[in-house]
Amino acid sequence: MSSPDEQQFTAGLPSAVMLVVLVMGIALTFASWAGLKPPPIPQAGPLAQPRSLKQLGAPTEATRSAIPPDNPQSSEKIALGQKLFFDGRLSADGTVACSTCHDPARAFTDGRPTSIGIQGRVGQRNAPTVLNALYNKTQFWDGRVNTLEEQAAQPIVNPSEMGQPSLEAAVARIAAVGEYQRAFRRVFGRAPNGPDLVRAIASYERTQLSFDSPFDHFIAGEANAINDAAKRGWEIFNTRGGCNKCHALTEDKRDVSNFMDHDFHNIGIGIIRHNVVALARQARQLINSGDAAAIDRAAIETDMSALGRFLVTKKEPDDIASFKTPNLRNVLVTGPYFHDGSQETLWDVADHYNKGAGLQNPYLDADIGPLALTEGDIDDLVAFMASLTSPDYKELGVKELARQRKLSRTNRPQRDTVRAFGPKPTRPRPPQLSDPSQ
Repeated sequence: MSSPDEQQFTAGLPSAVMLVVLVMGIALTFASWAGLKPPPIPQAGPLAQPRSLKQLGAPTEATRSAIPPDNPQSSEKIALGQKLFFDGRLSADGTVACSTCHDPARAFTDGRPTSIGIQGRVGQRNAPTVLNALYNKTQFWDGRVNTLEEQAAQPIVNPSEMGQPSLEAAVARIAAVGEYQRAFRRVFGRAPNGPDLVRAIASYERTQLSFDSPFDHFIAGEANAINDAAKRGWEIFNTRGGCNKCHALTEDKRDVSNFMDHDFHNIGIGIIRHNVVALARQARQLINSGDAAAIDRAAIETDMSALGRFLVTKKEPDDIASFKTPNLRNVLVTGPYFHDGSQETLWDVADHYNKGAGLQNPYLDADIGPLALTEGDIDDLVAFMASLTSPDYKELGVKELARQRKLSRTNRPQRDTVRAFGPKPTRPRPPQLSDPSQ
């Protein structure tokens, strides 16, 4: 049986398109009614500390170039950023910090499909890990900002996340604390302010690089650092599995650092649940406004989240429902998976790709199609991905692999063996959203 995502694609439009503000308001109200509460703010334990730059497998030149000239690293700035990262006073009601969604004990994720903000408000997207985010060329699933400084600012003022009316309001909260006044003057030579606040947080985040995995030792020449299943999985990853089409800088050169192409792809997740044609037409006015805060709210609070990169670029059809290729480091311990957190295990992820994703998805990437991978092949792929777990998360990884493996033996909602071994289907042509002359 196929999943709900594989039902017939409907391109029809509703008779009237709701106003963007109304849609966002309804979504926000509904999220508040859910009655959920954000978890207690995680504290800064050993896993929160800045990490060594001398890790096996860490790309030295890329690490150096990730530090912007206008925000050089210093130990005092990093310490200030770490303190801010765990401080609930950056949120409107004091209940949410950066670490709420990016808990070091969970490999800087929150373990939820989508995150919970102030007053129990639930967003639309999965919290990506901060680990190795310094290597990203763009931030967020849709790449709507380029730097960690820009990224740090947006959750603070998003109503579904930290809920401050402005960055200045957050600054006012911490500026009332003498320790912060002294720290900002020591680090930046001036009183607390918005640009310096996000500079400090970004500086701390750039210390969270995570390598030295069993795979890194294997690549360095330790033949027995990973088992035979993981070695087979590495070969499948770069050949029959087609994973390297997105999780490598090029298909011809294997990527042993971050396993990402810095690009955006429609992989068939969630698209059938949403009428993306209607949403895309509705979003045009919002995109044309250039209001970054409004676009951020739409991406987090409304069904427009399903539009992905298109919400940033307005490029059709390539960017409709396309999302950024994630870094695969520590992927075992950063689930659930995909931009909406809809897949619980790495076996589910492999099954999704194995069957070729959406049959009726007109925006699906051309490279996606049935893979004809056997159960043994999928087990090997998962073994390879598990080998990307860094030492800090070894114990968590062992438990998570056992949990996922057990679940995969009884619950495989994405598995479709007939389609996985079938021919590549013919896809419908993408509908034209607008007159090219407009």
